Amino acid sequence: MEFVQGLPKGVFVGQTGIAHPQALATPNAHLSGFNLALHVQDDAQRVQQHRMILLNQLAKFGVDKITWMTQTHSTICHTVNEQIPFVALEGDGLVTQRAGHALMMMTADCLPVVLGNADATEVANLHAGWRGLATGIVENTVAEMKSQPTWAWLGAAISQPCFEVGAEVKTAFCNKYPELAAAFMAGQAEGKYQADLYAIARFILKRLGVETVLGGDQCSYQQAEDYFSYRRDAKTGRMATFVFMQ
Repeated sequence: MEFVQGLPKGVFVGQTGIAHPQALATPNAHLSGFNLALHVQDDAQRVQQHRMILLNQLAKFGVDKITWMTQTHSTICHTVNEQIPFVALEGDGLVTQRAGHALMMMTADCLPVVLGNADATEVANLHAGWRGLATGIVENTVAEMKSQPTWAWLGAAISQPCFEVGAEVKTAFCNKYPELAAAFMAGQAEGKYQADLYAIARFILKRLGVETVLGGDQCSYQQAEDYFSYRRDAKTGRMATFVFMQ
């Protein structure tokens, strides 16, 4: 398992992909590979086994708790430390100050954003599709944190050349932040634009005082061997982005 380099000592960030040496076979070709989502009509037992395989891998680095969410393209963020929710939390952001607690976000084109402070005493993980970015999931997650995040990491998401949106999406961002007009290129069809989720996230993070932004150089849509992509294959699995502190 590869971890992101350049983070404060004791912080571990990574993202799963399609390939995994312990991925279980499935008769459903759409879901072959290391799917971690329960909501995509995969066999629940297979998904739970994949999640246990991942937990066992992370346990070697001191992880003794893992939190998944029911993600809803919202701006809802929860802080989770010692408590273990009996019913899956709904929302799109998680914050923790507890060491050994891995925060999980699932994506397949949407943008995973991991945040943390310089002291390695608090981390956050959020799921940002265009709706979440436009309505404030990044701002809400930073507001939920008890400390100022100094760094962020952007996981694999759909890149600008592959992400066509309608004029209403551009309007949603530019009404809030006029400077974001630069993150939209005219598309092939009239009234269509290609949106740069990475540029939008970097702009918002900079406004919030996050000095260092790493990652943001992958394309879930184009890198078909590496990542699941909902735009490429409507029926598909999900990757997980994780963060934890030792």
